[in-house]
Amino acid sequence: MTYDVIIRDGLWFDGTGSAPQTRTLGIRDGVVATVSATPLDETGCPEVIDAAGKWITPGFIDVHTHYDAEILLDPGLRESVRHGVTTVLLGNCSLSTVYAGAEDAADLFSRVEAVPREFVLGALESNKTWSTAAEYIEAIDALPLGPNISSLLGHSDLRTAVLGLERATDETVRPTEAELEKMAELLDEALEAGVLGMSGMDSAIDKLDGDRFRSRALPSTFATWRERRRLIKVLRKRGRILQSAPNVDKPNTGLLFFLSSSRMFGLRKRVRMSLLVSADGKSMPLAVYTFGIGTRVLNKLLGSSVRFQHLPVPFELYSDGIDLPVFEEFGAGTAALHLRDQLQRNELLADEAYRRQFRREFDRIKLGPSLWHRDFHDAVIVECPDKSLIGKSFGKIADERGLHPLDAFLDVLVENGERNVRWTTTVANHRPKQLNKLAAEPSIHMGFSDAGAHLRNMAFYNFPLRLLKRARDAYRAGAPFMPIEQALYRLTGELAEWFGLNAGTLREGDRADFVVIDPAFLDDSVDGYHEDEVPFYGGLSRMVNRNDATVVATGVGGTVVFGNGEFRAGYGQTVRSGRYLKAGDPQRAAVSVSA
Repeated sequence: MTYDVIIRDGLWFDGTGSAPQTRTLGIRDGVVATVSATPLDETGCPEVIDAAGKWITPGFIDVHTHYDAEILLDPGLRESVRHGVTTVLLGNCSLSTVYAGAEDAADLFSRVEAVPREFVLGALESNKTWSTAAEYIEAIDALPLGPNISSLLGHSDLRTAVLGLERATDETVRPTEAELEKMAELLDEALEAGVLGMSGMDSAIDKLDGDRFRSRALPSTFATWRERRRLIKVLRKRGRILQSAPNVDKPNTGLLFFLSSSRMFGLRKRVRMSLLVSADGKSMPLAVYTFGIGTRVLNKLLGSSVRFQHLPVPFELYSDGIDLPVFEEFGAGTAALHLRDQLQRNELLADEAYRRQFRREFDRIKLGPSLWHRDFHDAVIVECPDKSLIGKSFGKIADERGLHPLDAFLDVLVENGERNVRWTTTVANHRPKQLNKLAAEPSIHMGFSDAGAHLRNMAFYNFPLRLLKRARDAYRAGAPFMPIEQALYRLTGELAEWFGLNAGTLREGDRADFVVIDPAFLDDSVDGYHEDEVPFYGGLSRMVNRNDATVVATGVGGTVVFGNGEFRAGYGQTVRSGRYLKAGDPQRAAVSVSA
């Protein structure tokens, strides 16, 4: 028998958490046909990968991305695939492009996810040929996909399609009974077509783009719990999931998600819920001690099935001036971000009345969760026309000038041109001990990379490799917090099982989505940040990761699509390796395999 690909003599992890073994894999017709302890006949095999001393693992799953527009412009999604990601989930945070029109979808998506609106709108106007969920899935599946794709239906997308964007973002509007029924029908149609579930967003810090309703909150934030329960009822009937985020201004409402998930009140089925976000935040230093036990206790008491998403790396952010989502927590910050014209924004930042208002909001004690620690001593300038300021924190500049830290921050922006000042801070996951504790916590799952969004703010495309490096380093240091096979399970099979995806394992009969990793290069390169131009976003320089020596090969559907730092010819253009993974797809391939 001949094979299309043979991966020889690697340490094989199957994605179930089982101990690894040295094995050779034979791949035929897109499926793992053989896992062998002895050499395979390589005669006629066009691609043989020598994996001696390397790891063979299932391809990674990224359950929280915002590639919804990018996939129409670059179906290869290279920035994830080059790091071993072979399955990505679209439609998070209430944002999808299924039902809403092109202009509405662009206004929903662009400012929230910090992606240039003109290109999002252009991508949708040129490529949106669908009006139903089934047509959407068919259109995505017809693209020359690099990775596998699955998706959620966004609540904001759904609400906009039924109410119109103006009414959907008007706090005085409540959907009629007929409109609620229409939303439920469209959600049910989407679930029937194969989407995994619905995504929501309760936190009002995310704002609309465009000129019509700019700076209004997302439509899903205006939904009552009566509306949410109506839609959750549809999810419960279908056995599907909800991804959402509680309102940070009303943290007690988080309990409603547990209650809505549960089997209480005579309900037979739980609803799996994936919530944002579990992190060791600098603004909430004690929360990390309650996340795990609190979630586990509530799930047990209420019969719920709630997990929190977790990014298993330090949450380091960069910003050009004030263009950072954390400033949407302040009314004054939203007022500045509302202005797109640079001169108008600089004029506002210099206005003393505006500054007084900003200082009041900044100094106000905030109860409950917060995105940002508000410590300008922990915010360092990395690029600035005034070179003497590079390497200094805004807090240090405030101390030198005898100013309130916020005034020093605004002064530097006004003096140098607001968008010319680039700075960085770490908002969460800064304590290694607590980060490791979260990574091993069973009530969370790995995610929240936001891949495809916040292009100038962060780059977590390779977070699976960074988790593996930490697990490996801890083992070498004699203080392991998680076995390597468990870390890989958390990044692959566990996610696939919980989200209901046909992915995540690499056993005989499974689709051959794989990554070959050289553990010798799980080094400092995986923690670095770089920039690269994005041709389909007008040459915008986006933050990326670059650790090509770490990933020997990435394979999707039995085809090696990335290796030796290069993508195969035609990748994402004429060559199709991925497919749309519908809910309910069989987990194992129906093929004959040899032992």
